[in-house]
Amino acid sequence: MLRTPVYFLSHGGPNVMYDTGHPAYKRLKEIGEEITTKVKPKAVVVFSAHWQGEQDGQIEINSAETTDLIYDFYGFPRTYYQEKFPNAGSKEIAAQVIEAVKTADIDIKPVKRGLDHGVWASFKVAFDPEENPLTIPIVQVSLFSSEDPHLHYRLGQAVASLREQNIQIIVSGMAVHNLRDMQFSFGDPKPLPYTASFDEALKTAVESAPDRRERLMADLLERPDARQAHPTFDHLLPIHVSAGAAGKDVGTRLWTLVEGSISWAQYRFGEVGV
Repeated sequence: MLRTPVYFLSHGGPNVMYDTGHPAYKRLKEIGEEITTKVKPKAVVVFSAHWQGEQDGQIEINSAETTDLIYDFYGFPRTYYQEKFPNAGSKEIAAQVIEAVKTADIDIKPVKRGLDHGVWASFKVAFDPEENPLTIPIVQVSLFSSEDPHLHYRLGQAVASLREQNIQIIVSGMAVHNLRDMQFSFGDPKPLPYTASFDEALKTAVESAPDRRERLMADLLERPDARQAHPTFDHLLPIHVSAGAAGKDVGTRLWTLVEGSISWAQYRFGEVGV
């Protein structure tokens, strides 16, 4: 039986929508076109760095079919807050996610919540409404409030069966994400030392044998450069979800670009049409 691959997107800030000359813009578009023209899923289930469950040990899921976008960023031009991204949820797909998660003894709470910019800003590039529209349901699921990588890996394992139902799992974060240190790299794209070192360590862990991957990826959080690369782990934990959802499928770094205190690495677990 065919199963969908799993994608990790480094989503950048909301300005990714406008920065058409940036190499990441092209890469996000390529991934989006691969999904719509080759994978052809019936729905997308997405996890973002910008949504954590409110209760310890519990995740949340948007079960509403119609919601507004969340403009969860500050200090940008007014036009950013007027952007639109056509999308619809699905009670049916949400119910499938809830069933899968509860079967794994994970507590999940249905809520009404719009897509945050970790989803819609990058999706607007990958799935341009005019050139490559995504006309299938999008159901967003939260992360845990905990920074426990094993808990998030287990969450990915819980939803892995959705891949065999032609449901596309996408997670959105950043391979390296230190906004506080961006002040040291404005105008200079040269990566800071920890950006390059952590980016390569992440690649090694993600591309390791699936039976060793969970441990090696968890070890990343204990590295001396981990809190430099990620002062908080919210943008790293999504890739643990995707690795868990991958099961025995191997992870591959599709592309990377290290700039200052961030990395734009994009990953796929599994192959298209397998």
